[in-house]
Amino acid sequence: MTGGRDEYGPLDQYGDEEEPPPPVMPWRAAAPSTPSEATHKVVNEVYDDEIPVPSRTERAAATAARTRAAIPPAIGHALRLLLFAAAVIGALAGIGVAWQHVVNDPLADAHAYYEAAARLNDGQPLYPAGIDPSSNHIYLYPPMLAVVLRPLALLPFQWFALAWELVVVASFVALLRVLGVRRKQTWLAIGLLGVPIGWALTIAQAQIPMTLLLAIGQPWSIALAANLKLTPVLVAIWWFGRRDWQSVIAFLVWMGLLAAAQVVLEPGGSAAFFSNVGFGQIGEVRNISPYVQSPVLWIVLVLVGALLTLALARTRWGWAAAVTLATLSPPRLLVYMLTGLLAAIRQPKIAGEPDPVDPGNLSDPAAAYSRAVR
Repeated sequence: MTGGRDEYGPLDQYGDEEEPPPPVMPWRAAAPSTPSEATHKVVNEVYDDEIPVPSRTERAAATAARTRAAIPPAIGHALRLLLFAAAVIGALAGIGVAWQHVVNDPLADAHAYYEAAARLNDGQPLYPAGIDPSSNHIYLYPPMLAVVLRPLALLPFQWFALAWELVVVASFVALLRVLGVRRKQTWLAIGLLGVPIGWALTIAQAQIPMTLLLAIGQPWSIALAANLKLTPVLVAIWWFGRRDWQSVIAFLVWMGLLAAAQVVLEPGGSAAFFSNVGFGQIGEVRNISPYVQSPVLWIVLVLVGALLTLALARTRWGWAAAVTLATLSPPRLLVYMLTGLLAAIRQPKIAGEPDPVDPGNLSDPAAAYSRAVR
């Protein structure tokens, strides 16, 4: 039927085969139209793009927070008290060990550094035969430290030892700043490692500056640490596991530059280092390395540690695993060398990623404002 009218208007405008649209009721006349499915999809996609994706560090922190929340409050409180008590006992033991060394052999390891630098000043071999490896006079490091200390070795030993001890103490203060003096983890770790720290400080051990370089955790600092004591080179496994090729390349470049500098400044000592320093120089010391029980066991444990570091590299435990491997892997491992474990409590900042201790970058006003706006 065409040409007619009904109560809503003429019928011709809809054609013979088209149904008229449903009538709009008076109370719906002012209601907004419902957006189409395509509009919903576009809006949702735009909204999803604006949602920040949590980083691996943030996801790991959230997982750790959930794990801590799952621990009953009573058990958590008891564990914290136990940890605090252990830190206090360790700190007291460290003070006792430090006092013992101050009384009996203060700044004992300064002899090795002084005599090595003095030999270079006198044109003598850096690694002479006949020095007892069990004594404080053996120099077991690459030439770099002895070369750097040559100007100080022109002084009498007492003044040299005092100047070197100032370097060691200043390194420890800088280490505290790097780890964070306001973090309770820093002071708990210092208490737990009180014995090795007290020992290393009072005998003027190069382990303290090396730990500072480890804690900085940048390619240049790890290369310097590896030229004080070789095992920090194992930290590079952490970069390999993270596929941080920029840091790997930078580390290799720094190692090459430092090696070239030592060859130029001390060619004889550089050539003699690998032929004169080895497993035969372990000596009769209080060695806590598994190497004492079995060299095969030591090799197996080092390989397991390397694989574990590689597997954990992309997790929050990767840095701690790398520092632990570098600290515990020497075949000649004395208690004071455990000081290096301090560097494990704070992962260094990685270029392009937030500070792991300040994941929200709250210390950066621009970053904080940006996050607030988002």
